[in-house]
Amino acid sequence: MPARTHDIEDLRLHSRMYDAVIEEIDGRRIRIGEDWLVDWASCNYLGFDLDEEVIAAVEPQLRRWGTHPGWSRMLGSPRPYPQIEERLTGLLGAEDTLLLPTISQIHLAVIPALAERGTLIIESRAHKTIYDGCVFARGQGATLRRFRSGDLTELASLLHETTVRPIMVCIDGVNSMTGDIPELRAYAALCRENGATLYVDDAHGMGVIGERSADEQTPYGLRGNAIVRHAGESYDNIILVGGLSKAYSSLLAFLALPTAIKNRLKVAAPTYLYSGPSPVASLATVQAGLTVNDKRGDSIRTHLYRLTCKLLTHVRGLGIHTLNTDNTPIVEIPISPDHDLIAVSEQLWSAGQYVTLAPYPGVPRNEIGFRIQLTAAHSEAEVDALNNALTQLAHDGALRRAPITP
Repeated sequence: MPARTHDIEDLRLHSRMYDAVIEEIDGRRIRIGEDWLVDWASCNYLGFDLDEEVIAAVEPQLRRWGTHPGWSRMLGSPRPYPQIEERLTGLLGAEDTLLLPTISQIHLAVIPALAERGTLIIESRAHKTIYDGCVFARGQGATLRRFRSGDLTELASLLHETTVRPIMVCIDGVNSMTGDIPELRAYAALCRENGATLYVDDAHGMGVIGERSADEQTPYGLRGNAIVRHAGESYDNIILVGGLSKAYSSLLAFLALPTAIKNRLKVAAPTYLYSGPSPVASLATVQAGLTVNDKRGDSIRTHLYRLTCKLLTHVRGLGIHTLNTDNTPIVEIPISPDHDLIAVSEQLWSAGQYVTLAPYPGVPRNEIGFRIQLTAAHSEAEVDALNNALTQLAHDGALRRAPITP
């Protein structure tokens, strides 16, 4: 019997790991009802949500600016906005940056504004919010094409045959489900050869991966300044979208882009013109997070890398299949085809482990399973307990086996 294919409504009705009300937290433990579980579902990769230096930065800014700016960015920006943009521009090594509240809003506003009536080419595994932005652009006259993720030959073919300009290729940076890092240099070269812009959503890479160096402590690189610097690339023909809600634990997002395009978006992007701004607490925690990143970010990433390797070494040793090949802290584990996703989640719950469920159609049928997100606020003991739970699931045959390579 194949595993029951649960859609999101089914999970809402029957899974305790969907739409849960979290009563309180204690470090990386959460209480839901009477049950305490280790939280592997949050994306606070650097642990800034629990960092005392970051937390202490909030109240002084609230006293200065109140709880929430009253203006859209078109009308006025509190001083922290340009201060953060200047610091981000330096960290990323970009020409300029533009802050907006969320990546979802960026995609819906910026992709149509840049695409106009041109051509959008989107990778098949790109995040759903990128696809939504492309569909919105299509409704305004753009042409939308798709290519298989990682298939540079197919992308090259689409670029060569595309005549309607401008052309923009939209991809994920660190993939939100597999945790893998694309060959950015190859994508960038193809786009430059064909006069296309490469639009990269690195929501899960920003803060985790960064520029490479001979003295780096881990393969993540240094400074956490995202995939463009990690790949040793320039920003020529590249627009980088990044979130500060993952590693920086704040409601804020950005684009790294040329100043000319930034000024164009200031009159063309509805999110800049009309949207409500991020709360002051988010501006304060990003400012503090940038300071913490400068002082001890690389040691935090080293701890995160060690925890990630501890988990992945155990998973691979069990012969469990995972889509993660680049050792980033996003580890999806598919279940075996004769097991049920909700039943597996209940076993994890009983073992005190809370994960992100990955049902179809959010993932392909052969990847139905769950996602684990490690953070620097986790402990080695918590990883050990998770490894024990995975060992039991593997022994029960509940997890998909890794393919045998010749």
